[in-house]
Amino acid sequence: MSDRPQPPPRPADGHKGMHGRVLIIAGSTGMSGAAALAGLGALRGGAGLVTLAVPDDVVSTVAAVEPSYMVVPSGRGGRVGKPVLTGLKTHFFEPDAIAIGPGLSVHADLTPVVEHIYRYGHVACPVVVDADALNILARSDALPDADGPRLLTPHPGEFSRLTGLSVAEIQSDRERHAKEYAARHGVTVLLKGPGTVITDGDRVAVNETGNAGLGTGGTGDVLTGLLVALLGQGMEPFEAARFGAHLHGLAGDLAAAELSEPGLIASDLPLYIGKAWKVFHDRP
Repeated sequence: MSDRPQPPPRPADGHKGMHGRVLIIAGSTGMSGAAALAGLGALRGGAGLVTLAVPDDVVSTVAAVEPSYMVVPSGRGGRVGKPVLTGLKTHFFEPDAIAIGPGLSVHADLTPVVEHIYRYGHVACPVVVDADALNILARSDALPDADGPRLLTPHPGEFSRLTGLSVAEIQSDRERHAKEYAARHGVTVLLKGPGTVITDGDRVAVNETGNAGLGTGGTGDVLTGLLVALLGQGMEPFEAARFGAHLHGLAGDLAAAELSEPGLIASDLPLYIGKAWKVFHDRP
């Protein structure tokens, strides 16, 4: 598939309530940066309202990074816990899309939280599943049934744990393995790496933007935030994944052109996502 991916519409009379309300469940002790990076990715992705559900003891750290998102304490002991599920029924706004996983940790206490969010989301809203949420789900015999669209964003190691295939097997035919898994489980897969593969089990696209500078910790967290923002703006998962991968890679290319590939770090990306939007719209 070679046609140019397209962004969500942005009405001239739009307001924050129209541009997507997203919830990101992320972070743990020592991994507050993952939550913050995902939040920044969502903001730069155009979401109207971004809320981060994080463990109580990292709330102040995550909140200090950026004043434009909201931060809600959602678990003690350094981990997100069942309060996040209670929050979905009470004090959280009703999200248009949810992301779960960045910096979450893989403690056994998190299994019911991850499985509940995967199964139900919130009133069948789309869910991006990344990082430690994927690792928790990989421990199950099979993915749970889900009430709404699911976008899984593994790197080859995480995909290996999900499928039981070796990384070498996956890398030998990335498109086939990603497509088969997506079709079998009724999900959209974004398999990260050079030539990121996006598939819903029927359609397949390979992203052509990006560079080796993106191979550093935290860039995937930014992508998760960007993807949930696009889903929150009404895009369906395959198109959101196509456009999100393109814009994320373009941001990496712009950053590397100015900073170098070795000098590129994840916290550079959110600003360059803003620049990538402009370049995208300026190009014919």
